[in-house]
Amino acid sequence: MTKIRIAIQKSGRLNEDSIAILKDCGISIDNGKDQLKASSRNFPMEVFYLRNGDIPQYLRDGVVDIAIIGENVLIEKGEDITFSERLGFSKCKVSLAVPKSFKYTSVQDFQGKRIATSYPNTVKNYLASKGVTADLHIINGSVEIAPNIGLADGICDIVSSGSTLFKNNLKEVEVMLTSEAVLAVSPKISEERKEILSQLEFRIESVLRARQSKYVLLNAPNEKLDTIISLLPGMRSPTVLPLAEEGWSSVHTVINKDKFWEVIQELKNEGAEGILVCPIEKMVL
Repeated sequence: MTKIRIAIQKSGRLNEDSIAILKDCGISIDNGKDQLKASSRNFPMEVFYLRNGDIPQYLRDGVVDIAIIGENVLIEKGEDITFSERLGFSKCKVSLAVPKSFKYTSVQDFQGKRIATSYPNTVKNYLASKGVTADLHIINGSVEIAPNIGLADGICDIVSSGSTLFKNNLKEVEVMLTSEAVLAVSPKISEERKEILSQLEFRIESVLRARQSKYVLLNAPNEKLDTIISLLPGMRSPTVLPLAEEGWSSVHTVINKDKFWEVIQELKNEGAEGILVCPIEKMVL
């Protein structure tokens, strides 16, 4: 039986989020501690646990068919590799930072300076687009310490909360790109495995759609029903059912979580009562 081969990071937050989305897609992975390869018992899939930085080459060589990987890694090491889905987790920035005492005015301040980074291609391309030339020091690992020990004048690194920069007396001065996890696809994937990929993409899209939505039930006075329905952005149109109490109806719909609180407040202002909010496990359109 043909199986699609997927690579995920072997440890860390991206690993946890990758396993979580596969689980939400109904895919059970039989893996033990420290395994580098595992299989699904209910979906034609093999999982390879790899170092994040090695995954682009495995995709390029066709050793794996797909991968859940940070877009920033593809930009640095796999610009020739495409992705089919943005996955909405492991969001971060790739930024330039300098010591807090540095009086920064613009990216031109990096002209001729020393920059420590694990992302040399990203930095070089960004600075070139700004007409800036710098001396890059490639470091695999923690780069935040480089300015403190005199190795560099600034750094380029991933920034999530900014707490690591703060602890090392650094400040973020330029955001070169924003990144999130993506589903990357090998240029050598076979037609047979593309069919399995299509099934996986369908499941992922249903899960991601559900994560962005809330199921809402509310009671509304009939004289306000038209106004309340006009406020609801349902998938097609809200479901309206009469209540046992005359003059009232129950309204069921789906609301995007980014607009949730604003919509709920407007509904309350128009007389909606007994508003219930439920998570959605899957949403298939």
